[in-house]
Amino acid sequence: MIPNTDRKPGGAAIAIAWECLSNYTRDDAFSARLTLRNDASDPIAPGWALCFNTCRKVIAASVNTGFAIDHVNGDLFRLSMPGGAAWLPGETYTVEYEALHWAISITDAPLGFYLLPGDGAAPLDLGDPEIAPFARPEQRHRMRGDLLPTADAAWRFGQNAALHLLPDSQVGRITPRPQSARFDGRSCLLSRHAPLSYAPALGNEASLLAAMLGGLPGAVPDACAGIVLEIGEVEDMAGTEAYLLDIVPGQVRIRGTSAHGVFNGIQSLAQLLSPQGVLPAGQVVDAPRFGYRGMMLDVARHFAGVSTVLRLLDCMAAYKLNRFHFHLTDDEGWRLAIGALPELTAVGARRGVSLDGSPCLPPSFGSGADIEASAGSGFYTASEFIAILRHAHARHIEVIPEFNMPGHARAAVTAMRVRYQRLLEADDREGAQAYLLSDPDDASRYESVQLWHDNVICIALPSVDRFIDTVVGEVCMLYREAGVPLRVIHTGGDEVPPGAWLGSPRCRALMQERGWTDVQQLHDDFLERCRAILARHGVEFAGWDETALVREGERLLPNPRFAGPDFHVYVWNNAWGSGQEDCAQRLANAGYDVVLSNAANLYFDLAYAKHPQEPGYYWAGFVGTRHAFGFCPLDAGAMPAVDPMGRVPEGVALHALDAAGRARIAGLQGQLWGENARSRARLEYLALPRLIALAERAWAPDPGWQDVADTQQRTALALRDWNEFANRLGQRELPRLDRARRPWDYRLPPPGAVLRAGFLHANVALPGLAVHYTLDGLAPQADSPRWDRPVPLEGAREVRLASFDTRGRASRIVTLNVEQS
Repeated sequence: MIPNTDRKPGGAAIAIAWECLSNYTRDDAFSARLTLRNDASDPIAPGWALCFNTCRKVIAASVNTGFAIDHVNGDLFRLSMPGGAAWLPGETYTVEYEALHWAISITDAPLGFYLLPGDGAAPLDLGDPEIAPFARPEQRHRMRGDLLPTADAAWRFGQNAALHLLPDSQVGRITPRPQSARFDGRSCLLSRHAPLSYAPALGNEASLLAAMLGGLPGAVPDACAGIVLEIGEVEDMAGTEAYLLDIVPGQVRIRGTSAHGVFNGIQSLAQLLSPQGVLPAGQVVDAPRFGYRGMMLDVARHFAGVSTVLRLLDCMAAYKLNRFHFHLTDDEGWRLAIGALPELTAVGARRGVSLDGSPCLPPSFGSGADIEASAGSGFYTASEFIAILRHAHARHIEVIPEFNMPGHARAAVTAMRVRYQRLLEADDREGAQAYLLSDPDDASRYESVQLWHDNVICIALPSVDRFIDTVVGEVCMLYREAGVPLRVIHTGGDEVPPGAWLGSPRCRALMQERGWTDVQQLHDDFLERCRAILARHGVEFAGWDETALVREGERLLPNPRFAGPDFHVYVWNNAWGSGQEDCAQRLANAGYDVVLSNAANLYFDLAYAKHPQEPGYYWAGFVGTRHAFGFCPLDAGAMPAVDPMGRVPEGVALHALDAAGRARIAGLQGQLWGENARSRARLEYLALPRLIALAERAWAPDPGWQDVADTQQRTALALRDWNEFANRLGQRELPRLDRARRPWDYRLPPPGAVLRAGFLHANVALPGLAVHYTLDGLAPQADSPRWDRPVPLEGAREVRLASFDTRGRASRIVTLNVEQS
């Protein structure tokens, strides 16, 4: 049902409601209904169309009589009423259709509707639809074989049942957990005026420390004499990131094996320091488990402004992450200004419907028709990018830029096609062809995973090499201007759709010239050329796992051609059923330097849990904070216990790492793809607290779970460690994020709850978080009763409860009907 709204005079206002009717329609398809009502006071002229984005491809032949839904490109679809009359005020249309796969959450619904009026007027953004609840089994499950239960209040209560609140003394004080931390019961006081002693090489670290101390009281009785920063050996600790933090009532000393080690010690000091300037006396000796501890941010799908990026870098630094993988380009956006090729941002950084005919990219992921108001528009100027590089470098974070190619490249392909046309019209054919990325005569037919039909670079063109060389040259120049070394550029390389290049005369001609019979040979040649271009600029090559694999029949195997220390592979596709569950192990054993980017544990764009209101995709499963924490990086069997459908996989033989392969695992990286990160708040919700769990697993010593042979003992050990970490989040880290100058919009887990024998029982996934409830049907607030024991329900009809942070912000509200219990 569409809620009643007042008629809006003039213009066009359309009320839109959407409902998943059933995921049991047939295998790999669901049925849905759109209800549309003209709420304007005037008719809408014939010939109108409604455009929207959806990740679920509509089956055109399934649309009910009188309407058509056409696939435009990517996730953009166009609903029309061929031959229809004017749409009268108050008139309601119902459109039923089927789409591929399933719809079990708000993420699966169509979004970003806008009206294209039939009279040629400007498009009008209508926003997202009213989404009907996913209440019935056929709406909450993907198919009849979906065994994974909905993460409702009762399910959460069962999941949280093994957790319990720990006393303060049993909860770690530093995250990630250090190699050694001992405290003796004494304390040390600091003030904002604490004198700093440091070598000239540590001026950057001293400056950051002074800024941190600036928030402390100005005068503290018996304040410690000062803080000493120094570089030197740290006993029993190797590597450039090791540190010693020594705190006594009269002095704080931080020694690092390098400036980076000193910086890490400062982060641990910050976690130990109370807002009043009190430090526990003791000693911390620490070094990381893995040298590579990264976080990837996709700003191509939705743009993130400079302040958002700097804020994320600060959070990464606080938890000792040291690589920022900056995904700057994709089909839906190019985000870095390249002076020699202004079309890359003039076209590739603008998304919407152009009113003046200037070229732009189409709306995606609900970004809407208005280019200027779109979260899909925006880019970094050279000065802004340099500011990001310097900010990261000061915090010992290496920025690894990614320019995705040859697939996922539609923004660049489109921009260079516009450039080509502009210069061609100016009779400059040579200039027009200089940076062209597409074969004008290409008749290849393909569809990418994201439903694009024209997103692949024509890798047979010499102009492609010139394009790459120009972009890499300008990026190198920006790093030099920032005074920051550039070691690696990530070239993407993932998800090139089958069928690409097969219909390109230029590709066929090059293959014939070289005597190649397989398109894999064409692709390998492109990778070799990319690698050579980067090498000429003194930069190493990195790519997703597809760049290091070769297909033999139905199997993907390590490609021996590129194995070596200067070819870095980020392995992502390890979902059950992909056939790539042990891809990382096989590539490391074959000689590749590997960064573990496993989707089933480290994709932070995936939904935390299977719940209709939980944002995020779930193709590789649901990734809760515990999935990131529980990841065993060097264990071949480190996979979720069930596949994305909740089934226990059988008969999958996984390769183990050999001794040389173990040494080639550089580290871990979390991925925050941007399809659903439509705002800073959503970005932070998806990132935290999973980012902290990633940091724990990448830095902290190996917990050794995989070495325990007995299954019950191994499970008990992992649960004990998870309980402590969950307490660390609930009692220490999330409250610390609340105290930030601008508090973080991290995800608060909704409480688990059941009604039993007339009482409300509740619990929470992160012990230490408060749970507040009401029995009168009103939304709970921070001053509502706090649940701390079973609550009698006499006279109550409805219970509402939520978990709360220290500043009074609530999780999603949980509602329980007492009469139906």
